[in-house]
Amino acid sequence: MDIDLLFKIAGIGILVAVLHQVLVKAGREDQAMMTTLAGLVIVLTIVIKEIATLFTTVKTTFNL
Repeated sequence: MDIDLLFKIAGIGILVAVLHQVLVKAGREDQAMMTTLAGLVIVLTIVIKEIATLFTTVKTTFNL
């Protein structure tokens, strides 16, 4: 696992948290929730790609 992956996920988390707080303070709770969900989907997409790479590596290692 690359350290850049952790920084990327942390950066997305910080950005989403700040946007969420700004939108809540502005009275836009619906948009704040959608921003949080979008951030979650982006992070899950990144993690799923990494898991797919892991499975591919395991398959090639054990000749499955």
